[in-house]
Amino acid sequence: MAALDYSYLASLVSRVQDGDSNAFAELYAATYQKEYRFAYKYLKEEYLAQDALQETYILALNHIGSLKDPKLFVSWLNQINFRVCFKMHQRQQKYNAEMTEYDNNSETYRNRVEDSPEQQIVKVDQEQYIIRQVMSLPFSESQAILLRYYNNMKLDEIAKLLDCSRSSVKRYIKNGQDRLRKLIKQ
Repeated sequence: MAALDYSYLASLVSRVQDGDSNAFAELYAATYQKEYRFAYKYLKEEYLAQDALQETYILALNHIGSLKDPKLFVSWLNQINFRVCFKMHQRQQKYNAEMTEYDNNSETYRNRVEDSPEQQIVKVDQEQYIIRQVMSLPFSESQAILLRYYNNMKLDEIAKLLDCSRSSVKRYIKNGQDRLRKLIKQ
């Protein structure tokens, strides 16, 4: 269908809202290609686009009763498709980042394996020593340092988690680093 007939689609939406499942199949057939093209352009992968459309149409079917004006079906469906694609894209980016981190950690592990057993023991001892020193700091400072450097959290995330301001987090980290320098030099 080259151009969508919005009046016809509105009549189909009304029929779906009245419980006609065949009408939803017609809605799907009339809008699928346009929605697929958008999903494919956004996600740039055929299988992700197909998954996005499956989720889009399931959401549309489950919530079509909440659509007050059937003439707005296409824009409503576009919004659902956009949100689904946006969430899938975010999940894909997170997955890619985790895989990159995994690859980097694997490389670190391979480098450790190449170390002699004595070198590995010294590294583990050093890491444990530093963790013990961090844990000996005042609670706020140790938590801020652990969240920042061991969990790779951003300052704003730490502030929200610790229920304090961003500047407090910076102060905790700075004071903790100063105390650690003194403890480690002893």
